[in-house]
Amino acid sequence: MSFSPIYRRYSLAILFLIYTLNFLDRQIVNILAEPIKRDLHLTDWQLGSLTGLAFATFYATLALPIARLAERHDRVKIIAASTVIWSLFTGLCGLAHSFLHLFLARIGVGVGEAGCTPASHSLISDYVPREKRASAMATFSLGIPAGSLIGMTIGGLIADSFGWRAAFLVVGLPGVILGCVALFTLPEPRRSMASKVATASSPSLRAGLNELRRNRTYIWLTAAMSAMAFVTYGHFAFLGSFFLRNHNEDLVHFGGLLDKALGLSLGPVGFMGTALGLIFGIFGAAGTWLGGALTDRAASEDVRAYATVPAIAAFLLPPSMLATYLTSGALAALALLSIPILLQAIYYGPLFASVQSLVQPSNRATAAAILLFFANLIGLGLGPLTVGLLSDLLATHVGSASGIRWSLIISSFVYIPAAGAFLMAHRTIREDMVS
Repeated sequence: MSFSPIYRRYSLAILFLIYTLNFLDRQIVNILAEPIKRDLHLTDWQLGSLTGLAFATFYATLALPIARLAERHDRVKIIAASTVIWSLFTGLCGLAHSFLHLFLARIGVGVGEAGCTPASHSLISDYVPREKRASAMATFSLGIPAGSLIGMTIGGLIADSFGWRAAFLVVGLPGVILGCVALFTLPEPRRSMASKVATASSPSLRAGLNELRRNRTYIWLTAAMSAMAFVTYGHFAFLGSFFLRNHNEDLVHFGGLLDKALGLSLGPVGFMGTALGLIFGIFGAAGTWLGGALTDRAASEDVRAYATVPAIAAFLLPPSMLATYLTSGALAALALLSIPILLQAIYYGPLFASVQSLVQPSNRATAAAILLFFANLIGLGLGPLTVGLLSDLLATHVGSASGIRWSLIISSFVYIPAAGAFLMAHRTIREDMVS
C-alpha cells in the first residue's frame, strides 16, 4: 500500500510527537531527581532505580509480547493505547509520597511505553522504502532530543515554581489527547485486504527468534546499542545532579544574571533544566538528523555505512566526555557537553533502519522489541543504577560532588566496546541485509 508524500509526512509527524512524549515522560524524572531526593529522603541508588530499573524491567519484558501482537494486529491501536496508559501513569507519579509509590508509578510508565517503539518502527518501515529508512527513522528518533528538551526545560521551570509533583501532572495530559488523535487519523496498511492476507503467514515466535539468532549483524548491533544505552541513560540520569553538586554557585550566579537582564527568576534547578534541555534538544536533534542524512547518502554506495557512521561517533565519545566532566566552571562544562550530546545521537537512525532491513517484513516488530529488550534492560535498567551505586561508593571517600563526577568519567569508557561491536557489524552487514 502506497501513501502520498503529504500523508506520509503527516504520519511521521504524529509518530514523532508520540515519541517526543515517550521520552519526555520517561526522562523528566532526571531533572527532578534532586528535589525528589530531598523530599522523599532517597539515596543515589534509589534515584538510579527510579530513572532506570523501575521503568526498564517492565518495559523490556512486555515489549516482546506486545511486538508479537503488532506483527499480526492493528499497530495504530497498540500505539494509541500505549500512549494513553503511560501518560496516565506519568501523572500518578506526581501523587507519590514514598519511594515505593513512585517506584510503582514508574513501573506503570514502563508498561505503557513498551508498546510504542516496536510497533512504530514496523509502521515506518511500511510507510517508506529502504533507501529512505535511515532518514525516516532519524525523523522519528528526533523525539528523543525533543522530549529531553521539553522534559528538562518544562520540568525544571515547573519544579522551581510549583514543585516536582506539579511537573509530573502537567506533562501527563498531552499524551492522552495525542493517543486519541493517533487512533483516528494514522493509517494502518494492514487494513487493506491484501495486507491482511500477507500478515496471516507471520512466522511463529520460535521461527522469528531463529531468524534473529542466525543473523550475526543483528547480534552485534544489539550488543552495540546495549553498551551505548548503558552509558547514555546512566549519564542522563545524573547530569542534573552532577551540575547541581559541582557547579551550584555558578548556577545561582547565572540565574541571577538572567533575572537582572531579562527578568527571568530561575533557581538552580530551573536554570539547569533549561540549559540541559536546550543542549539536548539542539545538539541531540543535530546529531540525530546528521546520522540519518550521512548514512542514507553513504549507504547508497556501501550499506556498511549503517555500522561505520555510529562506530566513528562512539570512538569519539570518551575523550569528549572527559573534557566535559573535568573542566572547571559551569559555563565551560555546558559548552563542552554539546559535543558528546551530538555524538550520542548519531547512531539512532542508522541502527534502527538497519535492523528493519536485516529481517523479513513479518518479523520487524519482533526484531525491534528484542533489540530494545536488551538495550533497555542493560542500558536503562542497569546504567543509572550502576552509576548511582558507583557514585555512592566513591562518595564515602571523596564526597558526593566528586563521587558523581568520577562515576560518570569511569562509566564513559563503556563506549569503547560499543564502537568495537559496531565495527564487527560492519564486517557482515552486506551479506545479512534481506529487506
